[in-house]
Amino acid sequence: MKSILIRNASVVNEGSTSQQDVLIEGDFIKEISDEIVDFPFNTTIIEAKNKLLIPGIIDDQVHFREPGLTHKADIASESRAAVAGGITSFIEMPNTIPQATTQKLLEDKFKIAAKVSFANYSFMMGGTNDNLEELLKTDPKKVAAIKLFLGSSTGNMLVDDDEVLEKIFSSTKLLIAVHCEDETTIKNNLDKQKKIYGDDIPIELHPVIRSAEACYLSSSKAINLAKKTGARLHVFHLSTARETALFTNEIPLEEKQITSEVCIHHLWFDDSDYENKGTLIKWNPAVKSKRDKIGLWKALLDDRIDVIATDHAPHTFEEKQQVYTKAPSGGPLVQHALLAMLEAVKEEKIGLEKMVEKMSHNPAKLFKIHKRGFIRKGYYADLVLIDTNQSQTVNKENILYKCGWSPFEGTEFSSTVTHTFVNGQLIFNKGMFNDKVKGKRLKFDR
Repeated sequence: MKSILIRNASVVNEGSTSQQDVLIEGDFIKEISDEIVDFPFNTTIIEAKNKLLIPGIIDDQVHFREPGLTHKADIASESRAAVAGGITSFIEMPNTIPQATTQKLLEDKFKIAAKVSFANYSFMMGGTNDNLEELLKTDPKKVAAIKLFLGSSTGNMLVDDDEVLEKIFSSTKLLIAVHCEDETTIKNNLDKQKKIYGDDIPIELHPVIRSAEACYLSSSKAINLAKKTGARLHVFHLSTARETALFTNEIPLEEKQITSEVCIHHLWFDDSDYENKGTLIKWNPAVKSKRDKIGLWKALLDDRIDVIATDHAPHTFEEKQQVYTKAPSGGPLVQHALLAMLEAVKEEKIGLEKMVEKMSHNPAKLFKIHKRGFIRKGYYADLVLIDTNQSQTVNKENILYKCGWSPFEGTEFSSTVTHTFVNGQLIFNKGMFNDKVKGKRLKFDR
């Protein structure tokens, strides 16, 4: 069995950082110790002094666009970018073409990933107003969650029938993940601006149209319904300070029935960035005010917000350059999410251990992912080595996304991911990929 010894790394795990050796055998972590001297003769040794070793990042919300939208991205290209950015596991959304709203269509996506994904993977089952029977067939041990769009949906995935919504919340014990924006509020706001500007609405009005009120109305409604039915609810991509008051930090994550997530772009950008970035930072929910960004950071640090994710959602550069009403929302982030958060660590906005908690430990806890998210003996060896003294600037030549652009273009990051291990296999090594390695389907302890 192949073994790898990572020697003298600064291991960041479960609230502490210490210099340790980590021995990998096959898929798993075999030993963690201050000094490992007993290891097989043919062991590959990686000297990691002055480097950080963290558990692989688990991104609980991505859109990799396959099937049906592969001119923007595909599972192979985006998972490749993900492992280069230290993301070793991802959970992908159902709004592809066709949408993953039946068990067969859901399994079709798993089959694609099994052949091409560089990272470990799971997919969410999509809910509609009329597929409750299909939803209830979802196996909680094999599928991450049910995804409901309570706003900003594609196709027929907007679940806007209150009776159906309550049936779904009442009928499943699976985690329900939701996108929360009130469509009526948004439509009214959009109609007002179109009367003034037509289709060429200034991008600065995006957070006025997709307003804080729209987010709060929808989030509070979903939370009230979860409390009424006892459903297990996870609210994606909080974007307002006001919403954070809906969540608690008074109980451990493992005991929470209602949890939340914040995305990189809502922590990094605010409405002052629209002038320079334009529609490249057009997301749903919208990037909002500096006050909202400060409120999100506060809630992240005091544990009302549980998880950091990307909502990686690439579009072509040409699509993003269209007028406001035609420019799609979303942007690519998986390659640079960890680097952005390490920059926040450097700026003392968040502690290193807290960052790892929010990006690795907590997604594993929240979704009950089997043997991942921690550096523990017997766990899968999903690991990331980081050189915090090797800077890099994002440019067209080093962007790995199929769409070929990044909202971080021109940004200099202070750190570099040097090695990424997926299931004990060194899949990314100083810019080189092992194309023979494929990720595994995530399993869940439920």
